[in-house]
Amino acid sequence: MSDIQLRPFRWSDVTAITAIYKHYVDTTAITFDTEAPGEPAMAEKFGHLVALGHPLIIAERAGQVLGYAYASTYRPRPAYRFTCEDSIYLDPAATGQGLGRIMLTELIAQSRAFGFRQMIAVITAETANSIAIHEKFGFRHVGRYDAVGFKFDRWLDIVHLQLAL
Repeated sequence: MSDIQLRPFRWSDVTAITAIYKHYVDTTAITFDTEAPGEPAMAEKFGHLVALGHPLIIAERAGQVLGYAYASTYRPRPAYRFTCEDSIYLDPAATGQGLGRIMLTELIAQSRAFGFRQMIAVITAETANSIAIHEKFGFRHVGRYDAVGFKFDRWLDIVHLQLAL
């Protein structure tokens, strides 16, 4: 993994980010989106993160985007402004190699530097690998919601984990 570079988002990343996210929308229940957004919607979303100055990290190797991570305000109301929710998505070919750990390490550091005080992970309950990595970073379980999402003809639970930054 020493050839991996973590860097800030660039507008030229939108195509790769959109493709990575589309894979997860179309094939997994880790996101509750049921239709993958196109490049204009993803550019708008990431443009909002950039405008707010929120942590937004791209992982690449030899110029190829392998994944992205960001921390965004947990809820839109002003009182939540010091609490963020983390998101990490990896190219399917880049999973299982420790990249998620590398990205979460940097995302936590950048979130602290930004001024966030709490990080919330909202994870589909059946996603054991995502829950496990968050637990390794000290996130603690703070809640579970049963059958709140319906995707692929089944009801899905989510868990909330929290880390004080």
